[in-house]
Amino acid sequence: MLGRLLKSKPLFSSILRTTDFWRCPCTKDAQLLTRRTFCNKAEATKKVIPGRSTFRTDRRPTAFDKKILLWAGRFKKEEDIPALLSSEVIKAARGRLRIKICYITMALTLLGCLVMIISGKQAARRDDTLVRMNTQKKAMWRAEAERELEAAAMKAQ
Repeated sequence: MLGRLLKSKPLFSSILRTTDFWRCPCTKDAQLLTRRTFCNKAEATKKVIPGRSTFRTDRRPTAFDKKILLWAGRFKKEEDIPALLSSEVIKAARGRLRIKICYITMALTLLGCLVMIISGKQAARRDDTLVRMNTQKKAMWRAEAERELEAAAMKAQ
């Protein structure tokens, strides 16, 4: 059985050789194609305008997109933003703004932690602990309950 396996073709030969040069049936050009993909006739006959990217999708930025572009630092003024922008520019600005917001959130979190540490140490110096505050509160409740019982006893007599 081992001899049969060694003499036969490798089991994964089709996976190892996934890319070969094949002749495209639509354009009759030799190009690098994978065996799992096929040439799309619409893509082969698509006209390419010189100077423009094939995958560029222009769209009008919304008011929120304009604010994002300004906050991200892509443009200085709202008048500088062109009427049409590619999706990649807006996506990059959103990513940049997302990172800025994350940095601001981290800084505010650290600032909040420092404030809480300082206020906790000051409370410990003043002996304002939770145990003390709870015992005071319970003593106040007991005193109120005793007053209510005394008032009820006075009314009953």
